[in-house]
Amino acid sequence: MTYCVGIVLDSGMVFASDSRTNAGVDYISTYSKMKVFEKAGDRAIVVMSSGNLSVTQNAINMLEQHSRRDDPQGNIWAAESLFEVARLLGTSLREVRERDAIYLQQNNIDSSASFIIGGQIKNERMRLFRIYTEGNFIEATPETPFFQIGETKYGRPIIDRVVTPATSLMEAAKCVLVSFDSTMRSNISVGLPIDLASYERDALQLKVKRRILESDAYFNMIHTRWGEGLRHVFSQLPDPDWGNEGATQAQYQGEIFK
Repeated sequence: MTYCVGIVLDSGMVFASDSRTNAGVDYISTYSKMKVFEKAGDRAIVVMSSGNLSVTQNAINMLEQHSRRDDPQGNIWAAESLFEVARLLGTSLREVRERDAIYLQQNNIDSSASFIIGGQIKNERMRLFRIYTEGNFIEATPETPFFQIGETKYGRPIIDRVVTPATSLMEAAKCVLVSFDSTMRSNISVGLPIDLASYERDALQLKVKRRILESDAYFNMIHTRWGEGLRHVFSQLPDPDWGNEGATQAQYQGEIFK
C-alpha cells in the first residue's frame, strides 16, 4: 500500500509520499515513490505513484526514454504545459499495462497503478493532475485543491478541515504530516521514510526536498502532540445526555468551553 498527497495553493504546492512497499507483513521494502523533473528557471515537475511497483517504475522509465528522443511531442523537457506532461505519462502507463497486464493477471497480480503529477512550466500557472490506471486524468480546482492516491481514507479528514487555496505552504506541509501520521497509525502498510517537497509559485525550482526518517525530531513531535491534542479535545466533550431532549447547541458549547 501507498499514501501520496499533492496540494496546490495560492502560494505554491506541497507534495509528499511514503516509501513502503510490501507483499505481506513479513516482506517489507523501501522504494521512493516520488520522482522530480527539474530544470531551474524553466520547469519543476513532481510525479508520485501508487499501485503495482513494476508498472509505475516502467511507466516513468518509458516517459524518460521518450524524453531522450528528439520528438518534441514525446518529451517532458519540451512540453509547453503540465497538461501535455500528464498526457505523456498517461500514455506511458497505458503502454506498460497493455504490454504486461495480461501476464500479471495470469498469476493473479493486480496491474493497476495511478499517479499524481504537478508543478509549473515557465509561462504557465501551477497545475496538479491525478492520473488513473486507465491513463485518463483530472485536474485539481480551487474547490478541490488536493489529490490523494493509495491509502487515502485515514489522512483525508484533516486535509478536508484545514486546507484551502489560501493556506500557507508551511501550514499545508504541517497538515500533510499530520495526515501521514494518522494514516500510519491506522495502516501498517504505510510507513516512513516520507519524501516531502515544497514549491513556491513561479520559482521554477523546488525550494524544499526532504526525506523524513524515523529520527526526524519535527515529525516525532507532531506524532506525540497530535495524539495528545486529540485525547485532550475528546476529554473535553460532554457526555451524551439522552434524557435531556431539550438541551440546546449553546448549552453543549458552554460545556466544552467552560
